[in-house]
Amino acid sequence: MIKVGVIGAGGYAGVNLISLLLSHPETKLVWVMSEEAHKGRKMSELFPHLTSICEMPCKTLDEIEKCAKEVDVVFLALPHGIALNYVPQILKSGAKVVDLGADYRFSDEKVFEKWYQVEHKDKGAVAEAVFGLPELYKKDIKKARLIGNPGCYPTATILGTAPLVKEGLIDPASIIVDAKSGVSGAGRGVKLITLYCERNEGVMAYAVTNHRHMGEIDFQLGRVAGGNIQTTFVPHLIPQTRGILSTIYAKLKKPAKTADLMKLYENFYRGQPFVRIYPTPSTKNVSFTNYCDIGVAVNEATKTVIVTSAIDNLIKGAAGQAIQNMNLIFGLDETTGLNQIGVFP
Repeated sequence: MIKVGVIGAGGYAGVNLISLLLSHPETKLVWVMSEEAHKGRKMSELFPHLTSICEMPCKTLDEIEKCAKEVDVVFLALPHGIALNYVPQILKSGAKVVDLGADYRFSDEKVFEKWYQVEHKDKGAVAEAVFGLPELYKKDIKKARLIGNPGCYPTATILGTAPLVKEGLIDPASIIVDAKSGVSGAGRGVKLITLYCERNEGVMAYAVTNHRHMGEIDFQLGRVAGGNIQTTFVPHLIPQTRGILSTIYAKLKKPAKTADLMKLYENFYRGQPFVRIYPTPSTKNVSFTNYCDIGVAVNEATKTVIVTSAIDNLIKGAAGQAIQNMNLIFGLDETTGLNQIGVFP
C-alpha cells in the first residue's frame, strides 16, 4: 500500500483527490491537512457528502515535519507561492511530492516569477521537477520524486495543440485559444464573479490578455515545438459546475483535410489510455472522469484548423491527473483507481 497525505483538503481539488484516493486499491490515506480554521474538524464536517466515508480530522501545516515522515507521497493542493515553502522539507523526509499548484510547473523559475509575481525560494528543486503531463513526459515522470501537476486550462490546451506544433503543421503566431470553464475552477473561496446571481445565465471572459495559465501553455508548447510559442489565450467562466472546453484555432502552413489530421491525432496519442479522439467532444462526456476528449476539423476555405479539447477541470485538470502521476511514480498501471465512467445524461 502507498501511504498518502493530502495538503489542501478543504478545497475542491483536495476533496476530489481524497474521494479518488479512498477508492484507490493501492493507497492508504494517512492524514489530511487544511487551513488553520479547519484544524481538528472532520472531513465530513467540511464536506457532508463524506459522512460515514471519511471522518478524518484535519491537521495543519505546522505538523508537516512529523507527518511527512509517515507517508510515501504528499499531494499539495494549495494556492501558488505556498507549496515552495514546504516541499524541500517533505522531500528531505523521503516522501515523493505531487504539487497541484503552480510552484513547480516551470523548469525556469524566472518564468514562474514573471507570471505569478512571487519570488521562487526553492530554485534547487525547480531544476529537478517534472511537468506532470503523462501523455508527453511519461518516462520522466516514472523516475521523478517531484511533480508539478499541470493546470486545468493548460492540460486541455496543450493536449489539444501538441500534435500540430510537434509536426510543425501550423503557424505558431496564429494560435488562438478560446477556453471555457465551469465555476469550480475558481476554487471554493467566495468571489463576486462566482456568486450565483453573477454567473447564472451568463458567460464572461476574464483576464483576456494576462491569465497566468497562458505562461504555462506557451512555455510547455514551446518545449514541444522546440522554439518560441506565444498564444492568444482567452478564458471564460460559464454557468456550470465543472468541465473545460478549449477551442483552439490556428492557420495551417499547407492544405490538409480533416480525416488526415484526425489520423495524426490518433497516432500521436496511441497507447495513451486517457485521450480519446472523436469529432465533437463535450464536457458532458468527460464529467467526473480522467479523460481528455479531442476533436479536430479543417476549414479548407480559410486553411484554418479547429481543435476542441474537453476535460473535467477537477479530475484530468487536477486530482485525477495527480493520481495518474502517482501511479507512474510508484510503478502502477497509470489507470489504477481512475477507471470511472462519465455520468450521463
